[in-house]
Amino acid sequence: MSSLSPRLAAWLIVLAILVVFVAVASPPAVAFCGFYVGKADASLFNEASQVILVRRDGKTVISMANDYRGLLTEFALVVPVPQVLERGQVHIGERRLFERIDAYSAPRLAEYFDPDPCAAAARQRQDAASVAKPASVAEGGLNKEKVLGVTVEAAYTVGEYDIVMLSAKQSDGLETWLHDNGYRIPKGAAAALKPYVRQKMKFFVAKVNLEEQAKTGVTYLRPLQFAFESEKFMLPVRLGMLNAKGPQDLVLYVLTPQGRVETTNYRTVKMPANMDLPTYVRGEFAPTYKALFDAQAVREDYRAIFTEYFWDMAWCDPCAADPLSPDELRQAGVFWLDGQAGARGGGQPVMLTRLHLRYTKASLPEDLVFQETADRQNFQARYVLRHPWKGDAGSCAAAPAYFEDLARRQEREAQTLASLTGWDVNVIRAKMALAPRPRSLWWESLWK
Repeated sequence: MSSLSPRLAAWLIVLAILVVFVAVASPPAVAFCGFYVGKADASLFNEASQVILVRRDGKTVISMANDYRGLLTEFALVVPVPQVLERGQVHIGERRLFERIDAYSAPRLAEYFDPDPCAAAARQRQDAASVAKPASVAEGGLNKEKVLGVTVEAAYTVGEYDIVMLSAKQSDGLETWLHDNGYRIPKGAAAALKPYVRQKMKFFVAKVNLEEQAKTGVTYLRPLQFAFESEKFMLPVRLGMLNAKGPQDLVLYVLTPQGRVETTNYRTVKMPANMDLPTYVRGEFAPTYKALFDAQAVREDYRAIFTEYFWDMAWCDPCAADPLSPDELRQAGVFWLDGQAGARGGGQPVMLTRLHLRYTKASLPEDLVFQETADRQNFQARYVLRHPWKGDAGSCAAAPAYFEDLARRQEREAQTLASLTGWDVNVIRAKMALAPRPRSLWWESLWK
């Protein structure tokens, strides 16, 4: 979107990321030497929106993925914007970019195998101890419009979308106009639109042009991208609650030139990470991470936004997927590369912060406000599996002590997973095939 006054910028409208989907029938840390063996991507979460937000020097590019399910004739999108957008400020993106950036930044597992304690003991005796390297497993009419206070400021087609830019003098007039033009507005739309009308925001309304859609050769709606300038670094999410039937998830990928991004009006919390989990999680990491995130969101009463990843886009350790190429970054809206290729392993002037928010109408009274910090410490929601040595206690003098320590470690892993997910620790122990505890600890059920 383009230069705006501070007052309008405050809404950063950008994004209608959560825009109002109104339709004739709306449907519903520290680097380590490890190996990536699994990931938990954004598709795990129902009712989830994904947004790529590029920000530098007051310039913003927003890419919004459409997860609309239903007839294309019934799709419509209403987005409040700071000013009338010219056709050149709106672009059709590619869904593949969301798939790529999601895979690159998704929470992941790393896998290690315990070294042979007998061999380690022998090396110690020879004063030649060394650290074993981890192993891995791959894996209406104009007159009526005037009465309603609605003005059609511009109309054009971009890709498969017919776009109309509206201004409105009153929210109920805007709601009536939308109704009269075939949009079924969710209950409470006028009240939700009122603050934006009062701010003299414009409204970006998109419908699907079926003829143009047929020419694309794809059966889904491609992402919409917006480019504009604003003094405020914000993301309006409240309009998206109009269609909400329960808690909503937002996965936000923020690309900036310097440091980690966080919210200023809500708590930004790093996901619990770098913890050892039972090895059986390898086969069911997706539901495990979903339960883990569910538990953390509930504990924060849906009032915190979680950092799941922060890294220099030039590299990763381990890599769940290759970093986006300079060409892919430009497609996502990164406008400052200017030939700075930033080969993998070298300096890349793009930092990625992955934020994950679950919210309800009650838990998010204000739109999100962000800031880019000076923090450049790498972080990822990464969890470790440590496979036991396959020998037996009689293999050498060091083996019994190894198995005693292994039993303690596996119990810690069970307790950690129970704490992170809220699952019954006894069920976890059974899945780990741990020997029954000789007695229960008196405090285990104290605060259940």
